[in-house]
Parts: sequence; C-alpha cells; structure tokens
Amino acid sequence: MLAVDIGAESGRVVAADFDGDRLSLEEVRRFPNDPVRLAGLLQWDADRLRDDVLAGLGGAGEFQAVGIDTWGVDFGLLDRSGNLLGNPGHYRDERTRGMIERASERVPRQEIYRRTGIQFLEINTLYQLLAMVLAGDARLRDADRLLTMPALVGRWLTPESVDEYTDATTTQCYDPVAGAWALDLLGQLGIPTHIFGPVVQPGTVLGPVREELNLGTAVVVAPGTHDTASAVAAVPFQPGKHAAYISSGTWSLVGLELPAPLINDATLNANLTNEGGVAGTSRLLKNVMGLWLVQECRRAWSAAGHDYSYEQLLALAEQARPFVAVIDPDDGRLLRPGNMPAQLIELAAESHQTLAADPAAIVRCVLESLAMKYRWTTERLESVTHREISLIHVVGGGARNALLCQMTADASRRPVLAGPVEATAIGNVMLQAIALGLVESLEEARDLVRRSTDVRAYEPRSTEMWEPAWERFSAAQMTAAERRTA
Repeated sequence: MLAVDIGAESGRVVAADFDGDRLSLEEVRRFPNDPVRLAGLLQWDADRLRDDVLAGLGGAGEFQAVGIDTWGVDFGLLDRSGNLLGNPGHYRDERTRGMIERASERVPRQEIYRRTGIQFLEINTLYQLLAMVLAGDARLRDADRLLTMPALVGRWLTPESVDEYTDATTTQCYDPVAGAWALDLLGQLGIPTHIFGPVVQPGTVLGPVREELNLGTAVVVAPGTHDTASAVAAVPFQPGKHAAYISSGTWSLVGLELPAPLINDATLNANLTNEGGVAGTSRLLKNVMGLWLVQECRRAWSAAGHDYSYEQLLALAEQARPFVAVIDPDDGRLLRPGNMPAQLIELAAESHQTLAADPAAIVRCVLESLAMKYRWTTERLESVTHREISLIHVVGGGARNALLCQMTADASRRPVLAGPVEATAIGNVMLQAIALGLVESLEEARDLVRRSTDVRAYEPRSTEMWEPAWERFSAAQMTAAERRTA
C-alpha cells in the first residue's frame, strides 16, 4: 500500500508492507511543497504538486492500493468541464483578514459554531470563500465544483470527484451532527451551494487508478484524508486511560478522541474544534500554531545568510536561559509569512519582556510557549469533557523533538509518550488495510501500531521551575479569553 502524505511544507510517497503481524514503511519520494505568489496572492503550485505525486507513484513499483492525505481547509475549484480554475489559494494569504467579523455581521458567531462546531480561524474554508464572494472573484462565479485538497489530488488518480468526511469537517462549511454540508448557512453568507458535492466516509474504496497513468491495477482508497485524522488513527492509545494527543508538525493539533461531536457554549468559549475522525469517532481539539514558528524563523535567518539546521537550533535552545519571555503562539500576527524573529521580539516587548535577537533565545521562547499552550489546551479539554487526562501522546514529526517533548511533560505535569513519528502515513495505510479486509477494526489497527513502532517516554521533572512562567502565561490567556467572550 502507498500513502501519499502532503503537508504544508513538504510531501512524500511512502510504501507500506504488511505481513499480517507487523507493518514496515519505506519513503519512496519526498518533495517540497512551496507556495507561489501570483497576481499578489499566495497560492499552491498545483501543476508541480501533481507532477511530484505522479513521479512518486511511478517510482514505487507494484502496489495494491493508494490513499491520499493532506492538510485541511484549502481547496480547488473546477469548471463544468472538470478543469481546475487556477491554483488553489494558500490559507496563509492575506485575503481572509477580517473575514470572521464580516461573516458574523451576516450570521451570528454562535450560530456558525452551533452548525459546524469548528474553531474560529481566519484560515478556514468558510472565510476563504466569503473573501471570494466579497471580492466578486470570477473563479467562484465560474465554478461548478469545490474539491478539498485531498479530493483534488485524488481526482488526478481516479475519475471520482468526492470529498471525504474528515477533511470536509475542517472547512467550517459542514454540519457534523446532520452529516451534510450546512447549505443554508452557506447561502446566508452568499456562498454558492451548488459547488458542494458528495462526501464519503473514511475507508471508502473510490475505484481503480486511472488506466492512462500506467500504474497497474491498484485501487484508490479514501483514508482519513485530513492528515490529522490519519495521524490520530495511528495514536497507540492505552485502553482504560483518558489520554490527549498532540499531532505535532507545522501545526500542533491538541485534542481528545470522542465518540461524537461536543458542541456547546463551553466548547465555543474555549474556541475548540470538532473534526471528523475515522471509524465513527470525533476529534475535539484546538489548532495551535506549532513548529511553523521555528520554520519561519529558520527561513528568515537563512535569508539573512545564517543557515541553521533544525538540530543546531534545538541544541542552541537547550543551552539558552529558560523563561526569558513567554508569548501566545496563537497570536494572529504570527499566522502569515514575515520576519518571524522580529515579530516574536515585538510580541514579547508588548508584555514588558526583553527577548534578544538571538536564535537560541528565540527558539527557546517558542518551545516553552508551545509547551505552556499545550498545558492550557489540555486543561480546557478536561474542563469541557469532565475527563481527567493522565497522559499525552505526541505523534508526527514533532515526536523527534526531544526538547519540546520534555518541556511538554514538565509544563503539563503529565507523562508524554512520543511516537510514532510516521503516524500520518501509518494511519493512512491502516485505513487502506481495513478497507481491503486485511485488518478488521481500528482497535486491531492500533494493536498493530503498538507492535510495529517504538515510542519514547518522557516523565515530568523540574515542574516547579515552570510555575512562575506558567502564572504569567495563564493570566495572559485568561485576559485574551475574556476579550474574545465579550
């Protein structure tokens, strides 16, 4: 089985072999996923992405099935002939600035949340579409169909044009309780509703790979096509324990797996999101800015002639003085590309903290702030679900970051289990295995993950030294929450 796993920084094609007892993975091809700026808009390069995906599949040898997962919220628009109407827009583009407020002028914020259960973020599909409506964008007028990013990639491989549940729920255009697009809500915002098509469940076999691609007789399976849904499917939860997960990469998705969406005033006030999971589950979580902050700092330093590897930056941060400054990693000013080190220094100065223009201090500040945001979010999850969270699983690329994992254990006062690193690809292929009848259930799949992967345990230590910084951080978070509620 092949997993096409595309994130906001890079993509890859991963081959998975299953011998009936264990799973083994091999990366076939990795490629960058860099945005382009055309006509003043930040966009994804669809042609290059397509070429890289097909090159990866072509170099994988024989395979039985393939599944696609990508980041959420972005989409392509097709005309009546099935042609893509320009590149998909990038969620970090400026066009969505202020769109949450514009939407709330037409539909009350509480009603948008009641219908969709989704965290209010400017990047959401809903606000991208509203921005196009307000700008009179011709592409929206000419569109016959909207396809979320994994569905668009899937259409390159199979004639089927269907979205999949876990990714559809990220858009803030879908009603997870009704199990359908929230067409009346979309209509109130002036968004054309005819562009929304069928939605299938994770694990659906979409059909054979296009014959003209000369890739053999494999079938295309829709896994949890939102990358976090696939990553959470591979979390080796321990039976009988209430554990949170952090899917850690460009974003940090901090949440719980629940049997159904939890949409009420408490989750609205905490600005938590309800996204679809696999096998009938729901994911209650918060999108935290994540390692994008380090990635963007590294890009800025590289542009200034200082090329640091991630390993070098983490080594510097480990030796830096702790708790010089803490910031809210989810401050809206950090969402878009820019001079990230300067923005972080400015953000610290606003709360009378001095953050030096030094990579060691800046990366240390980011990691400590992320660890405290993880604790803040975990406590909100406990509050709204009335569950005591005794353990945190960290999966994805961030599971390699030993410094951040230890900080997470220390700040949260909870043990952390880090791994699998390849959670997204593993979850992708496990849903394929279930669809093909090779594995019977999600529980059996997670048993397979436990047998096939290694995890590293981090116990809380030096927890008391975090408390003064935590008090500063939590006070600032409470003030921000009160402003948002008001």
